[in-house]
Amino acid sequence: MQLPECVAANRSIWQADIGAAGVFAPGLTDQDTEHEPMILSLFRKNTATEPVYAVYNSIVAQSRQPHFYAQWQVPDTVTGRFDMICLHLALLFRRLRAESGTQKDFSQAVFDLFFKDMDRSLREMGVGDLGVPKKIQKMGNIFFGLLAALNEAMDRNDSAAAQAVIARNLFEDESGPHIEQLVQYLFAQSRALEAQSAGAITAGDITFEAVA
Repeated sequence: MQLPECVAANRSIWQADIGAAGVFAPGLTDQDTEHEPMILSLFRKNTATEPVYAVYNSIVAQSRQPHFYAQWQVPDTVTGRFDMICLHLALLFRRLRAESGTQKDFSQAVFDLFFKDMDRSLREMGVGDLGVPKKIQKMGNIFFGLLAALNEAMDRNDSAAAQAVIARNLFEDESGPHIEQLVQYLFAQSRALEAQSAGAITAGDITFEAVA
């Protein structure tokens, strides 16, 4: 099955340091190895199955909703679209983090597919073989930095802290009602995913609520 086109070409962003553009990755460097096994698995095996593709496609489709960009001021750039996919992937990880066995492995498989898609996109934009792994590592660090900070805020049900995380990651520390609305959306989606069984999700059936 062909990988979905999850990002549009924008060479100036992808060929620059992917850690730029206001993306917040606290305490992470190129040498950070906390999540290295998960990231390096991308280069060892293909874990994609039909359910993995189905869930990943749903995440990409939800992340493309025009409301995020037109109403909530998420930058309509490659970086902005990457950030939105990361947010929805983080919601999936939150839902499955307490699971074990094959259901826990499912998160890894969706992660693998996402970054294989990023790998493909980088290569199509002309990034050379030597540059791709470094950028993928940096993108993985960005994702896990976002995941850790967002989980901490959401676990405390701390909307203000979650807004601060989103402001740093997506909006270069701007403020405004659009950030509060996006955070309210994330809390609502997290609750909606908790109501869906892990078995259904790992079978490829995931449902996101409408963006309003």
